[in-house]
Amino acid sequence: MKYQGVILKMESEYRQESGSQPHAVEYTLPIGEDGVAMNRLLGRQLEFRYLKKIYCIHCGALIKKSYAQGYCYPCFISLPETDACILRPELCRAHEGISRDLEWAKQNCLTDHYVYLAVTSGLKVGVTRESQIPTRWIDQGAEAALILARTPNRYLAGCIEVVLKEHFADKTNWRNMLTDNVDQTANLLTAKERAGRLLPDELKDYITDESRITTITYPVNSYPSKVKSISFDKTESFKATLTGIKGQYLLFDDDHVLNIRKHNGYLIDLEY
Repeated sequence: MKYQGVILKMESEYRQESGSQPHAVEYTLPIGEDGVAMNRLLGRQLEFRYLKKIYCIHCGALIKKSYAQGYCYPCFISLPETDACILRPELCRAHEGISRDLEWAKQNCLTDHYVYLAVTSGLKVGVTRESQIPTRWIDQGAEAALILARTPNRYLAGCIEVVLKEHFADKTNWRNMLTDNVDQTANLLTAKERAGRLLPDELKDYITDESRITTITYPVNSYPSKVKSISFDKTESFKATLTGIKGQYLLFDDDHVLNIRKHNGYLIDLEY
């Protein structure tokens, strides 16, 4: 089979059924007008070729370089989805009526947000919109996650995260995550109790009673022993056998890994 088109971050589907062995995350790679079911390709040899074109994932402009994982520079500096508060929620000012696009903010910033604890490479704290659970956890390669707090907007969730970043990591060691070098000693329930004690009184009211831990299983036959990252900006084509998928990464038998999200908007040939 052969596909050609602009690729976007992989779509994921996951359900954790009570009392049963969870199925692995199901991944689909959007490429042009098609969606490739990636789980079915485990154990197959894939060949990727970069056709030396990048398109902005918002306006479709042909660009030489992408910003914020897929945007042209004009979109990067003007769109609400690339504003500073996307990476740093505490900078959000939508609750004060300030935003690049207030209508967008009503749907994405002035809605319920969750502060969560997750085990990716180790224990970390993060923020996500209600609509992005569990997608956000999957994109980070989390193996388990627990909701800590629920807030009515992005800013307040960011305030909680800022306090907790002094005591918990807020980033994933992606190399450890992709080599399965994960801290298995992390206890999310214990960490939630500790986090609650660390918050000032005005933020403690947002802590939830949630105790259900979401565990996530990924379609991985084998992990690389040492990660070698592929970039289409440096490597125009490669061929290898797919051994796993975790987060937004494809894992291959030669220890190479490909971050699909990093290449949003790239025009690619995929053949298997």
